[in-house]
This record gives sequence, C-alpha cells and structure tokens, in this order.
Amino acid sequence: MDIQSIKQRFSIIGSSALLNRAIDIASQVAPTDLTVFITGESGVGKEVFPKIIHQQSSRKHGPYIAVNCGAIPEGTIDSELFGHEKGSFTGAHEARKGYFEVVNGGTIFLDEVAELPLSTQVRLLRVLESGEFMKVGSSKVIKTDVRVVAATNINIVEAIRSGKFRQDLYYRLNTVPIYVPPLRDRKDDIHLMFRKFASDFAEKYRMPTIQLDEDAQRLLAEYRWPGNVRQLKNITEQISIIEENRMVDANTLRRYLPSGQFNELPVLYKKEGDDKEFSERDLLYKVLFDMKKDIHELKKVVSSVTKEGTSTEIQKHESLLVDRLDDDMEGLEEMRNNIEIRRPADADHFEEPIHASEVVEEPLSLQEKEIDMIRKALKRHNGKRKSAASELGISERTLYRKIKEFNIDQ
Repeated sequence: MDIQSIKQRFSIIGSSALLNRAIDIASQVAPTDLTVFITGESGVGKEVFPKIIHQQSSRKHGPYIAVNCGAIPEGTIDSELFGHEKGSFTGAHEARKGYFEVVNGGTIFLDEVAELPLSTQVRLLRVLESGEFMKVGSSKVIKTDVRVVAATNINIVEAIRSGKFRQDLYYRLNTVPIYVPPLRDRKDDIHLMFRKFASDFAEKYRMPTIQLDEDAQRLLAEYRWPGNVRQLKNITEQISIIEENRMVDANTLRRYLPSGQFNELPVLYKKEGDDKEFSERDLLYKVLFDMKKDIHELKKVVSSVTKEGTSTEIQKHESLLVDRLDDDMEGLEEMRNNIEIRRPADADHFEEPIHASEVVEEPLSLQEKEIDMIRKALKRHNGKRKSAASELGISERTLYRKIKEFNIDQ
C-alpha cells in the first residue's frame, strides 16, 4: 500500500516530507514482528501509527489494544498488563487475565511507556526478550506472542540519565524508531488540517463552514502550536461554534490563540521600573555601534602601520583595540543576561540593527568619546561606579580599570 492510500485509509492530512518518512517506515516495518518505538511531542498523532503497523501486518486479524501507561495507577499496572491470581492482593476476589495474555497473537500499543514504574519495566523487558511473564501472585510462567509498539512524548535519553527509565529496555523497544514531527515543522499542512476540521465540525453542528482570510492563514502558520494537532482541532471547533461571521480574520483568530507562541522577529523589552536615562535597547545599539567603530578603526590602523609603522607600533595599537573589543563583548554578555529577546526557533542569526551606511565619522577620537561617556555617566549617578557601569553596559571592574587608565576625576 502506497503512502497516499495509507493517508486516505487512516485520515492523515498533510504532505510534509517528515510525515511521509514516518508513514513510510511504519509501512515497511509492518510485515515484520520487530518492536517499534514512536517518539514525538504530545498531540502530534502518534496513536495512528500503531494502527497502520497492525493493519498492514500478518496480525491484522488478531486483537489490537492501546494502553495508556500513564493513566493506570502504579499499584495496579502490573495486574492490568500481566493479570493476577485470586487472593494475590486485597480486592483480588478472582483471577484475571492481563493485556499480554488477552492480546496473544495480536498487537499491543503501550502509549506513554516512560511512565511505567521501574518494577514493571523489568517485567516488560522479560516479555520482549523471551515472550514470557508471570501473573501477579503466581509462579507459573505464561508464554505469549504479542507484537509491541511503544510511544512517548518525553526526552527518553534524559529519563534514562535521571534513572527513571531502564537503558536496556529502551534499546529493546527502540529496534525500529519512528519520529512524528510537530505541527510547527509542517507549516504547509496547517491550513489543510484547519479546513478539514472546519468541514467536519460544520457537518457535525449543521452550520456553514468557517474560512480564514489571507492574514488569518498567515497567522495560523506563524503560531508555534505547542499542543500540535490536538490544539488545532480544539481551536477550530471553538471558532466553528462561537463565531457568527463564517469568514474569520486575523484579529478574530488571535483571540483564540494563547499569546507567547508566535514566530516573530527578535524584540527587545524594557523592564518595568527602569528609570535610567538610556533604555536597554539604546545601550545594546550603543555597544554594537562602538564595536563597529572599533573594527573600522582596526582596519585603518592595520592598513597604516603595515605601510609605515614598526612592529612595536603595531603591537601597541593592536593591544589597545583588542582591549576595547573585549570590553564591548563583555558589555554585550552582561546585557544579554538582562534583556529578554523573543527569537524564532528557526532563526540562525540576529540581524544587526545598525547598517554600515549609518556609521559616521565624529570629531572626537574613540578614546576621547569613551572618556566623555564615562564622565557623564559618573556625574549622573553622583560617582557611584556600579550604577554608572550598569548604564554603560560594562562591568564595575572594567569601569574601575578605565577610570585608572584614563585618570578620570570622580
């Protein structure tokens, strides 16, 4: 069965390369009895892949059961999975078969498998390795022939590192891994899914189908969808029921999207209660401007001393300029810790707000300009070096060194 046929049969919407790859792996591994481990964020639709695997396997006429391991209390999970004997614990009034016995010859899907207690993980490992298990309260070994598909939405490597998940069980489950991509990595599929959900809800509630204008469609693609497909479906249903106007614009759509999850350009925020003369944005621009000036000056110095200078002069100028660049970088590092920057997940760099055409030569030298800025900052803060250094975007230690170096009166 090809990928398109699988999508139609299991109502999968989208043409993302990552999604197609996941479906292709599921289809290829289905005829085997290999254990499959599905990973992906919550709400991406991991539960459809075990069904694909089961329906295309030789076990398709056998039983299939999905177990949410996180929804079963720790005290009863062993009984649910492996069964128990009568009187094995309080309340065990009769013997009971577990899922692994009931699903013999079929497929069991263990969703949220990382939520299993460590003791249960040991039992599961034995089933995977030998096909054997024992009921709770019994010493009799039972054989079973079950194909296991497991899934989790947590960082399994971190769970292993923290001792919450057995490494040997992970390797046994992870025979064939399948990664289901989040919705934000399937931007071209988002509007297609919205239209499908809108059509379904229009039919369900017997009302006209909602549609999005161009701005709303762009907004839909910019949103990060932390709840993935599940969140998109819920929001589509809300809009379908609540909004009377069936053409939804961006402002209307925005009311249904929780804030703080948009892929926007970097934005700098000034903290509340900051009454300094310079805003944090201005300080950042100033440091970037000074860095550009220093680099420009370095180019001129290297050019001039190469032609007519001595080795000693080159070293002198190089040392001074490196010190200035180090100070600028130190200021940037400190400011980065104090300024909130909203940055899209796929941004590879910060686009510098200062363009080369904006740099102009000034009558003051860099050193005179630096001395003048330090003096003004100290004066504004009545000689308090800590406050002045904070305004200038450098450390108090660097400010103290510059005061000594330039012999600045306080």
